[in-house]
Amino acid sequence: MPKIKTKRGARRRFKISGSGKVLAYHAGTIHFMRRKKANRKRKLNQKQVLSKADSSKVKRMLAK
Repeated sequence: MPKIKTKRGARRRFKISGSGKVLAYHAGTIHFMRRKKANRKRKLNQKQVLSKADSSKVKRMLAK
């Protein structure tokens, strides 16, 4: 069976933390930022931890 190649788009969008959790950026930060409250914008800048179902898919995409 051949090796699985890393999906290049997934490599740029996701990061694996030291404990093995998958981190991703929040959606909704591209435009219309002036109408969002500062507290919401601050929280959107932080990364979010993906669910187990999503993280298993992402880990398969990031397999080297």
